[in-house]
Amino acid sequence: MEYIQAKTIVTKTKSSEWFGIDYNMNIYKGCCHGCIYCDSRSECYRIEHFDQVRAKKDALLIIRDELRRKIRTGIIGTGSMSDPYNPFEKELQLTRHALELIDAFGFGVAIATKSPLITRDIDILTSIMEHSPVLCKITITSLDDELSKKIEPGVAVSSKRFEAIKELSEHGIYTGILLMPVLPFLEDNEENIRGIIEKADECGAKFIYPAFGVTLRQNQREWYYDKLRELFPEQNLVSEYTNKYGNYYECHSPKAKKLYLLLEEECKKRGILYKMEDIKHSYKQKYQMTQLSLFDD
Repeated sequence: MEYIQAKTIVTKTKSSEWFGIDYNMNIYKGCCHGCIYCDSRSECYRIEHFDQVRAKKDALLIIRDELRRKIRTGIIGTGSMSDPYNPFEKELQLTRHALELIDAFGFGVAIATKSPLITRDIDILTSIMEHSPVLCKITITSLDDELSKKIEPGVAVSSKRFEAIKELSEHGIYTGILLMPVLPFLEDNEENIRGIIEKADECGAKFIYPAFGVTLRQNQREWYYDKLRELFPEQNLVSEYTNKYGNYYECHSPKAKKLYLLLEEECKKRGILYKMEDIKHSYKQKYQMTQLSLFDD
């Protein structure tokens, strides 16, 4: 493992609109999942050697000192630029020890990952839940394991991630699915979306938050197109993208409206949340009520 210098790790977010997160925390830099659609590969993020995972030197000391100095507690999000449960985390346990610090200093946490390794830390997540909100977001965009192997080659297949959702949910941890990005012409069909919703319900997922489309810019667009040519040579997908989107950054699925209506209908049947405001309110509700009752006393 290569270690890189970092002056700060826990930073204040500009807005808490994204799942009610107050702070961002990225212990690792780069990612070895190899997902063909990853926006973090874009030049604007200035991440050299993106496919190489590096850890931030003295990360736990920095996190401890930063949490100790925070005037207000809040929700710490992790997983926005680098999966906190990459393969190296199994041995290094930097994310696990960071969660222990989050617990000790009375913060909540919102984790985004594609790895079932998150279930290793159920003991700490349940400890954090005793005083603060915990939100686990597992990315799943394909019901088909064979397709997920192609588009996300360095991570567990979708069925393994569903198993992680079930295990987290069975321990009372507020868990759901990031259904994004749903790749146009590959994953944006009713059978896939309906199947994901049904499986999510079986596994006890509390929410599904979707994005029916993908973002493409700079070098990431070329990377994505090269992978489409390599993995799906018979489908001529690059021509479909260039004809439909040109150089647009936001490439919405042509079926986005229809698929959202399907998601809305199926989620309502099952009591699964799908709107951001509802998800934020739901996973924080118990703690807000507790705080109000303390003031009433």
